[in-house]
Amino acid sequence: MDDNHLGGFLRARRAGLRPGDVGMVSYGARRVAGLRREEVAVLAGVNADYYTRLEQGRERHPSPQVLDALSRALRLDADAQAHLYRLAGAAQGDRPRTHVADQVSPALRQLMDGYPNTPAYVMNRTLDILATNALADALYAPFERADNLARMTFLDPAGRSFYTDWDRAAQATVANLRQATGFDPNDPRLAELVRTLTDQSADFARLWNAHTVRGKTRDAKHFLHPDVGPLTLTYQAFDVRDAPGQQLVIYHAEPGGPGAQALDLLGSIHTTRHQTEPSPRR
Repeated sequence: MDDNHLGGFLRARRAGLRPGDVGMVSYGARRVAGLRREEVAVLAGVNADYYTRLEQGRERHPSPQVLDALSRALRLDADAQAHLYRLAGAAQGDRPRTHVADQVSPALRQLMDGYPNTPAYVMNRTLDILATNALADALYAPFERADNLARMTFLDPAGRSFYTDWDRAAQATVANLRQATGFDPNDPRLAELVRTLTDQSADFARLWNAHTVRGKTRDAKHFLHPDVGPLTLTYQAFDVRDAPGQQLVIYHAEPGGPGAQALDLLGSIHTTRHQTEPSPRR
């Protein structure tokens, strides 16, 4: 990955805006899409040369005032603005960068198993799935391995049919993964994952280069499961306080609705299969 993460982010967001988006009139032919550097500098109230140095990586520590101005100029939402601050090393309230533990505590695993009627799993910032309960195993059974949400979405053949709106799921997955670069852009696990996905998926490479950033939301998820058919679930994501970087994700369906009935059926099928499978030899 390019080590000028701040400059790459600014360039990508600048390219995604047109003069009309920010109330400016376009003059002359444009060789590239998006705003010119000089236009962003005017909108942010900074010197054009200074802004150029930011994009080129020759200035890496803008003040909070400049970051606020750039956020307004580039029309950044809350997630993107927080990401910009982290890339500039100016995020307020963040803990020092540390490696996210891959171990899930026994107490958290016990909590997840206490939700037998809803899928629950723990993931880290690079979207590695660290622990699952039984119904999450059943939900992700169509995949060869339920190990990393980005790999599953882009590289596992099951992903295209499992996610009913694959394009939307892919965009959200990349936006979630892009957020991880703000916490630790030099994370070797992140670099390895991005390299693999970029090499093997043109769709991932295109979305990754857009630098869209978004945290987990509560949007509905639409799945097509081979065992129970269409399945619509919403979810909540909770930060794990004693393991910064881990999140507990819990899916749920409207009580008594088709989604809840499908989850009940999925759980029954999963239990039956495990009861009929031969026990491994010892």
